[in-house]
Amino acid sequence: MGFLFVSLGGALGAAGRYAISLLPVKTGFPILTLLTNIIGAAMIGFIAGIVSDNNEVSPNIALFWKTGVCGGFTTFSTFSLEAFTLFENKAYLSGGIYIFLSVICCLAGVFCGKKLSMLIR
Repeated sequence: MGFLFVSLGGALGAAGRYAISLLPVKTGFPILTLLTNIIGAAMIGFIAGIVSDNNEVSPNIALFWKTGVCGGFTTFSTFSLEAFTLFENKAYLSGGIYIFLSVICCLAGVFCGKKLSMLIR
């Protein structure tokens, strides 16, 4: 049953990620992937915060949101390829900024999501 919940959530997450990629942003900096990863990090932090102290949340619901939706939505593999490509194209400053912002902002997103979840409990 867990595979069904993960699959359904994954489809929803992937569709959300694709929708963001369609935004009409033209830049050499992978801002839409960065934005997707920050949103995904905040989302998974929020969900983890809700699930961690709530025995009323079904394990299947947690699988749907954390593994399915967030797993389908976040784009770390794309981030890695884009960072590598920036370095490969000798855009060292952009590559370094991209990696730094991705790590710091996504960690901050998880922190903020968890704090937000505490506010609504």
